[in-house]
Amino acid sequence: MAKKIAGFIILCLAVFMVTSVMAEMPGANPKKLWEHITKTSPYTQWKFWDDHQGMQEGNEPHGSLNKVYINDMAYNSSSAPYEYGAIVVKENYNKKKKLMALTVMHKVKDYNPKAGDWFYVRYTPKGKAKPYGKPKGCVSCHSANAENDFIFVHEFE
Repeated sequence: MAKKIAGFIILCLAVFMVTSVMAEMPGANPKKLWEHITKTSPYTQWKFWDDHQGMQEGNEPHGSLNKVYINDMAYNSSSAPYEYGAIVVKENYNKKKKLMALTVMHKVKDYNPKAGDWFYVRYTPKGKAKPYGKPKGCVSCHSANAENDFIFVHEFE
Protein backbone atom coordinates (compact mmCIF):
# COMPACT_ATOMS: atom_id res chain seq x y z
CA MET A 1 0.00 0.00 0.00
CA ALA A 2 2.82 2.41 0.90
CA LYS A 3 4.47 1.74 -2.50
CA LYS A 4 1.22 2.55 -4.33
CA ILE A 5 0.85 5.81 -2.39
CA ALA A 6 4.48 6.74 -3.05
CA GLY A 7 4.05 5.94 -6.75
CA PHE A 8 0.91 8.06 -6.91
CA ILE A 9 2.67 10.99 -5.21
CA ILE A 10 5.59 10.74 -7.65
CA LEU A 11 3.18 10.66 -10.60
CA CYS A 12 1.33 13.72 -9.27
CA LEU A 13 4.60 15.62 -8.79
CA ALA A 14 5.71 14.76 -12.33
CA VAL A 15 2.40 15.96 -13.79
CA PHE A 16 2.61 19.14 -11.71
CA MET A 17 6.16 19.84 -12.87
CA VAL A 18 5.34 19.34 -16.56
CA THR A 19 2.18 21.44 -16.22
CA SER A 20 4.12 24.20 -14.43
CA VAL A 21 6.83 24.31 -17.09
CA MET A 22 4.28 24.43 -19.91
CA ALA A 23 2.28 27.14 -18.10
CA GLU A 24 5.42 29.30 -17.99
CA MET A 25 5.99 28.97 -21.73
CA PRO A 26 5.09 32.05 -23.76
CA GLY A 27 2.92 30.42 -26.43
CA ALA A 28 2.44 32.05 -29.82
CA ASN A 29 3.04 35.61 -28.67
CA PRO A 30 6.11 37.48 -29.96
CA LYS A 31 6.34 39.91 -27.00
CA LYS A 32 6.07 37.14 -24.40
CA LEU A 33 8.49 34.97 -26.34
CA TRP A 34 11.06 37.81 -26.45
CA GLU A 35 10.63 38.31 -22.70
CA HIS A 36 11.12 34.58 -22.17
CA ILE A 37 14.26 34.21 -24.29
CA THR A 38 15.94 37.38 -23.04
CA LYS A 39 14.90 37.65 -19.37
CA THR A 40 13.06 34.61 -17.98
CA SER A 41 15.38 32.05 -19.57
CA PRO A 42 18.16 33.90 -21.45
CA TYR A 43 18.88 31.96 -24.61
CA THR A 44 22.61 32.79 -24.47
CA GLN A 45 22.79 30.42 -21.48
CA TRP A 46 21.24 27.56 -23.45
CA LYS A 47 23.01 24.70 -25.19
CA PHE A 48 24.11 24.07 -28.76
CA TRP A 49 23.35 20.85 -30.59
CA ASP A 50 26.40 18.57 -30.57
CA ASP A 51 26.51 18.74 -34.39
CA HIS A 52 26.11 22.54 -34.58
CA GLN A 53 28.43 24.19 -32.04
CA GLY A 54 29.13 27.94 -31.91
CA MET A 55 29.47 30.18 -34.97
CA GLN A 56 28.71 28.41 -38.25
CA GLU A 57 28.45 29.43 -41.88
CA GLY A 58 24.88 30.29 -42.75
CA ASN A 59 22.54 30.72 -45.68
CA GLU A 60 20.10 33.46 -46.57
CA PRO A 61 17.77 34.60 -45.19
CA HIS A 62 19.64 33.77 -41.98
CA GLY A 63 22.84 35.64 -42.73
CA SER A 64 26.37 34.63 -43.67
CA LEU A 65 27.08 33.33 -40.18
CA ASN A 66 24.91 32.09 -37.35
CA LYS A 67 24.82 30.62 -33.87
CA VAL A 68 21.94 28.35 -32.91
CA TYR A 69 20.90 28.06 -29.27
CA ILE A 70 18.33 25.53 -28.05
CA ASN A 71 16.41 25.22 -24.81
CA ASP A 72 16.36 21.98 -22.82
CA MET A 73 13.14 20.77 -24.46
CA ALA A 74 14.78 20.97 -27.88
CA TYR A 75 18.06 19.53 -26.64
CA ASN A 76 16.36 16.60 -24.90
CA SER A 77 14.22 15.68 -27.92
CA SER A 78 15.87 12.52 -29.21
CA SER A 79 13.71 12.05 -32.29
CA ALA A 80 11.25 13.99 -34.41
CA PRO A 81 8.91 15.54 -33.57
CA TYR A 82 10.39 17.85 -30.97
CA GLU A 83 8.71 18.23 -27.60
CA TYR A 84 6.15 21.01 -27.26
CA GLY A 85 7.87 23.97 -25.66
CA ALA A 86 11.05 23.44 -27.69
CA ILE A 87 12.64 26.74 -28.72
CA VAL A 88 15.38 27.29 -31.29
CA VAL A 89 17.07 30.72 -31.41
CA LYS A 90 19.32 31.47 -34.37
CA GLU A 91 21.51 34.56 -34.17
CA ASN A 92 21.94 35.84 -37.74
CA TYR A 93 25.25 37.63 -38.49
CA ASN A 94 26.67 39.35 -41.54
CA LYS A 95 30.18 38.59 -42.89
CA LYS A 96 31.68 41.15 -40.48
CA LYS A 97 30.13 39.24 -37.55
CA LYS A 98 27.61 41.97 -36.80
CA LEU A 99 24.37 40.61 -35.31
CA MET A 100 21.60 41.45 -37.77
CA ALA A 101 18.60 39.51 -36.44
CA LEU A 102 17.40 36.64 -34.31
CA THR A 103 15.14 34.08 -35.91
CA VAL A 104 13.18 31.92 -33.52
CA MET A 105 11.13 28.75 -33.81
CA HIS A 106 8.89 27.84 -30.87
CA LYS A 107 6.91 24.58 -30.84
CA VAL A 108 3.39 25.43 -29.62
CA LYS A 109 0.77 22.70 -29.25
CA ASP A 110 -2.07 22.96 -31.81
CA TYR A 111 -0.65 26.21 -33.25
CA ASN A 112 -0.11 25.07 -36.85
CA PRO A 113 -0.31 21.26 -37.22
CA LYS A 114 0.35 21.38 -40.99
CA ALA A 115 3.75 22.98 -40.31
CA GLY A 116 4.78 21.01 -37.22
CA ASP A 117 3.13 23.45 -34.78
CA TRP A 118 6.09 25.85 -35.10
CA PHE A 119 5.59 29.54 -34.33
CA TYR A 120 8.19 31.62 -36.22
CA VAL A 121 9.55 35.05 -35.31
CA ARG A 122 12.24 37.27 -36.77
CA TYR A 123 13.46 39.84 -34.23
CA THR A 124 15.74 42.81 -34.65
CA PRO A 125 18.64 42.74 -32.17
CA LYS A 126 16.55 45.10 -29.99
CA GLY A 127 13.50 42.83 -29.98
CA LYS A 128 11.15 44.24 -32.61
CA ALA A 129 9.24 41.32 -34.12
CA LYS A 130 8.45 41.20 -37.83
CA PRO A 131 7.42 38.91 -39.38
CA TYR A 132 5.99 36.44 -36.89
CA GLY A 133 3.42 33.69 -36.68
CA LYS A 134 3.15 31.61 -39.83
CA PRO A 135 5.19 33.64 -42.37
CA LYS A 136 4.86 32.03 -45.80
CA GLY A 137 8.61 32.23 -46.45
CA CYS A 138 9.49 30.46 -43.18
CA VAL A 139 6.80 27.81 -43.46
CA SER A 140 7.42 27.02 -47.14
CA CYS A 141 11.19 26.79 -46.74
CA HIS A 142 11.15 24.73 -43.55
CA SER A 143 8.46 22.43 -45.01
CA ALA A 144 11.21 21.02 -47.24
CA ASN A 145 12.58 19.32 -44.11
CA ALA A 146 9.27 18.17 -42.58
CA GLU A 147 10.65 14.66 -41.92
CA ASN A 148 13.14 16.25 -39.48
CA ASP A 149 10.36 18.30 -37.85
CA PHE A 150 11.13 21.33 -40.03
CA ILE A 151 14.66 21.80 -38.61
CA PHE A 152 17.67 22.12 -40.92
CA VAL A 153 20.75 22.60 -38.73
CA HIS A 154 20.38 19.41 -36.70
CA GLU A 155 19.60 15.94 -37.97
CA PHE A 156 18.34 13.23 -35.68
CA GLU A 157 20.43 10.07 -35.78
